[in-house]
Amino acid sequence: MLYIGSHTSIAGGLENAAIQAKALGATAFGMFTKNQRQWASKPITEEESAKFKDTLKDLGFSKAQVLPHDSYLINLGNPDGLKRQQSLTAFIDELQRVHTLGLDKLNFHPGSHIDKIGRKDSLALVAEALDRAISSTEGVRPIIETTAGQGSNLGSSFEEIAELLSLTRQNQQVGVCIDTCHIFAAGYDLRSEEAFHKTFEEFGRIVGFDKLEALHLNDAKVALGSNLDRHESLGKGQIGIEPFIRIAQDYRFRDIPLILETIDSSLWPKEIALLQAYGQKVQP
Repeated sequence: MLYIGSHTSIAGGLENAAIQAKALGATAFGMFTKNQRQWASKPITEEESAKFKDTLKDLGFSKAQVLPHDSYLINLGNPDGLKRQQSLTAFIDELQRVHTLGLDKLNFHPGSHIDKIGRKDSLALVAEALDRAISSTEGVRPIIETTAGQGSNLGSSFEEIAELLSLTRQNQQVGVCIDTCHIFAAGYDLRSEEAFHKTFEEFGRIVGFDKLEALHLNDAKVALGSNLDRHESLGKGQIGIEPFIRIAQDYRFRDIPLILETIDSSLWPKEIALLQAYGQKVQP
């Protein structure tokens, strides 16, 4: 099944993310489980958890159709021990919140070396943090999101994602989310049919489609290889609409959340409906 939706808001209650997704005509959605701009958060109560689970059931969403996202404050690759511990504590809390809601994935950005240590050393810190976090929680898979390569951010190449997975002792518990804007900005072309197939062949060879758990569908304001994270609405940026149609028609992207983070939320119903329409024809 084609699971397509957008990142929706939890303002007024966690269950509102699902309600908004349904109103958009979505078959998937992304969400935060707390205010992502704050470190601390109140625990999710039994009542809140039950209401969220009941809403999902009533609206026909399964946990496979939901992609929670962690706070942007978290940096598991920070070389400062105290700050890294703060991030790890927050990350474990995020995993536990997801588990409380009956969900099984947590999308996260791999982090940054903040120009204080080398990339490989910072990746090793992220891997160590992932192992500790996985050992501290149950039933939730951390999902590494590809990045644009802006500044000192980690995870902008398939090789770096693969290296992080290889460094993680419990890598069988870790998945990957491809952000189309991010990989385009990192130098992976998607525009022509040839480029599209070359990029995803490379991902399959280096990382593996068995690791792919989700996609963020975003066009890009900026040029190929610019290393800038600037999202645009589908078809209005440098990538164009054709690669997103190919994704909707490609069997490899079925049964995982495909989440829009495009900049104009008023266009989400049209973007979702467009991809769903093209997705009726699956290409081998």
